[in-house]
Amino acid sequence: MAPVGSYPPVSPIVAGLRCRCPRCGEGRLFKGYLTLVDECEHCGLHLADSDSGDGPAVFLIFIVGFLAVGLAIWVEVTWEPAVWVHALVSGGFVIGLSLLLLRPAKAYVMALQYRHRRDEFEG
Repeated sequence: MAPVGSYPPVSPIVAGLRCRCPRCGEGRLFKGYLTLVDECEHCGLHLADSDSGDGPAVFLIFIVGFLAVGLAIWVEVTWEPAVWVHALVSGGFVIGLSLLLLRPAKAYVMALQYRHRRDEFEG
């Protein structure tokens, strides 16, 4: 493991999209779907006590909700389907996109926390 100051800065967006360690950008961040590893396998950053709270879910509610409303309006204007079609299309879209984006959103918030409150991670 290299000393703490020897790591180049990692972009929170890159670390979030790749679900990697916010300090080195190399080690895995998750050991399960949303469960964090205890520490980075590459640089040894202690991650077990870190918590992103509800931030990622709140961001996704706004983003996915905005997209789902746009999709529902587009489907209605284009095909004028029955209500059950809206429920299937919008429901599948919301659930699928939420599950797809939740890990990167949590990794992004963790990377932002590391960048702005580094002392909570390293000391």
